[in-house]
Amino acid sequence: MIAGGAGLVALAVSLLMRSPVETPTVMESSGPSERIGVRIPGKSLDYARDQLLARLPFEPRVPVSSAAAPRMLPETSLQHEDWQTTQIRPGDTLSLIFNRIGVTDRDAQRVLQSAKSDGVLRTIMAGQTLAYRLVNGELHELAYEVDRFKTVLLKKSGDKFDGEVVELKSDIRLAAASGEITRSLFLDGQAAGLSDRIIMEFTEIFGWDVDFVLEMRRGDQFKVIYEEIYRSGEKVSNGRILGAEFTNQGKTHRAIFFKDPDGGEGYYTDKGEAMRKAFLRAPLNFSRISSRFNLARRHPILNRLRAHRGVDYAAPMGTPIRAVADGKIEFAGSQNGYGNVIILRHGDSYSTLYGHMSKFARQIGKGKSVAQGQLIGYVGKSGLATGPHLHYEFRIDGVHHDPLTVKLPRSLSVEPGFLAEFRKQTQPTLAMLNSMKDGEVPAGMVANAGSDSTSGSKQDM
Repeated sequence: MIAGGAGLVALAVSLLMRSPVETPTVMESSGPSERIGVRIPGKSLDYARDQLLARLPFEPRVPVSSAAAPRMLPETSLQHEDWQTTQIRPGDTLSLIFNRIGVTDRDAQRVLQSAKSDGVLRTIMAGQTLAYRLVNGELHELAYEVDRFKTVLLKKSGDKFDGEVVELKSDIRLAAASGEITRSLFLDGQAAGLSDRIIMEFTEIFGWDVDFVLEMRRGDQFKVIYEEIYRSGEKVSNGRILGAEFTNQGKTHRAIFFKDPDGGEGYYTDKGEAMRKAFLRAPLNFSRISSRFNLARRHPILNRLRAHRGVDYAAPMGTPIRAVADGKIEFAGSQNGYGNVIILRHGDSYSTLYGHMSKFARQIGKGKSVAQGQLIGYVGKSGLATGPHLHYEFRIDGVHHDPLTVKLPRSLSVEPGFLAEFRKQTQPTLAMLNSMKDGEVPAGMVANAGSDSTSGSKQDM
């Protein structure tokens, strides 16, 4: 058995040397149903090797592409070529910015007075861009990009500055991409023309049904139909995903965007069932499962049989931990072998526990409400822990259940009164998904996306 284990490790090292994106995961074995990269009792080394080779990495292995600088100026001002830009820094005020870029105190005061009287420039955000035009050392124009389609413009007029909010026209076009998983979701998605942000949105849509860390396989297939936002003929961002399909290990999942007549929006199956579930399957992106639910496990520190009523997710120190569902904090503090631990109550029947944290997120305390996906803490090794990991428990009416196999409750689906509108709205998207075969893109659609995108309906801000 030792020689077999050493051979498997050598195989993993060899794979890493040949391809940096192939990052096999070795998990604790708890029986013959282990899926990937595991030494399984009664199974040959060839079987373990085949399972290891079947495992595909989820994590991106290439730098995230940076967004191109936006064209933020209204066309009426484009005849001037002496515009300059500065990025707003954390803690900046208009006075600090003006001092940094060389605006005179007199002009700075005039701008501040105009901003106050016109109600513009009420809020500036760190990371946003401020454009300005100086003539002979005096400020003549100032532009602040609120978002990709709205710019606050101040122009000098005598002894004051007149402010206006300029709305820029946009054009929404449809784009599509499809492909087969041969290396990783990120690399194959990028090869199909998808941006990193669209890929992440894709994983969020299907994240309640597919474990993108453990269940990816070669031969899995994806299709995506999404919006591209253009301004003056130039693409400035990606919008929302309108429809997507993912075939994982032979099972196909579909998601369609729908906005109901009351303004509610989300992703649904083609039958109108909500993609968003009441609970996420896992509370973090992890490296491997280091210990499974096992009521007869030998404790690695105490060296005696002690029930393990949860799942241990091995992950680097400081990995973000998020709430798997809406709820209230029942406990946040230090507790026995759990170390720094948070217990969340989700309604009357459900509760979840997160142990061995290095620290809690800000504004976390007993009695406070949390939303699904909200940051609650960071991976650590406090309490009885041999290394950094998250100990996660799932309880129903106080009884522990295996978080990996427990049947999770579903969220509400499309209301019966909206089903006719749902079918009408989603039929074109479903038809386009059906027409996408072998990487082909439906006629009249753009084949690839650019590198810049955003998620949901917000467009890039």
